Amino acid sequence: MTQPVTYDVTDGVAHIQLNRPGSANALDLDLTRALAEAATAAAQDEGVRAVVLSGAGSRFCGGGDVASFADSADPSGYLHELATTADAAVLTLETMAKPVVTAVQGAVAGGGLGVMLAGDVVVAAEGTKFVFAYPNIGLTPDCGGTISLPRAMGQQRALAFALTGRPLSAEQALAQGLVAEVTADPLERARELAAVWAGGAAAAYGQARRLLRASAGRTREESGRDEADTISARSTSPEAQALFATFLGR
Repeated sequence: MTQPVTYDVTDGVAHIQLNRPGSANALDLDLTRALAEAATAAAQDEGVRAVVLSGAGSRFCGGGDVASFADSADPSGYLHELATTADAAVLTLETMAKPVVTAVQGAVAGGGLGVMLAGDVVVAAEGTKFVFAYPNIGLTPDCGGTISLPRAMGQQRALAFALTGRPLSAEQALAQGLVAEVTADPLERARELAAVWAGGAAAAYGQARRLLRASAGRTREESGRDEADTISARSTSPEAQALFATFLGR
């Protein structure tokens, strides 16, 4: 049986791939549970220094698997479990102290947007379309999108994206801050970035992404305290000590 999410680790880089290409990698319970397991494995594995997140086939993620919950005996209960499970997976990806890069292609819709934005850097293929999609089936956002979309795009752009129904092209997504790069081969570029992180000061990258992501829900004072605690703790790490010596020529 094909696994709904594949997971492998090579040279310190974990590759998590949504693997329902025949269904546009739509989010059902099997996929979201597998995604949560893969994210947890990457977060807990000390040998993983960076993470690549991608989707198999021609589209990154078409959002929720509408047929799976429309055909359920209890659509409301199914959707609640699906949203909760998907959110746990996304939250693990967002909060791990390891840098994450997302490679997307074809289409990113609905919950796929929240999954995508779990990455610190999003690399999109030329021609990718981004669609809010939820109102098209009478539903509302999940997968942390109500936080990640305005954080990435700004509130006005996020609201316009959500309420007008107009899809964004890859170039528009780049201009509006939804993605960081547009390229012909996003997975190759994602692997290049992850290899740089894994081969460099990976723990410093990971703590930097943690601090930046945590700042949205904190006061200035809370962020400052965490910054001071983290930088002082980092200064005694073998990674930092070796880089100090290199920088100082010792």
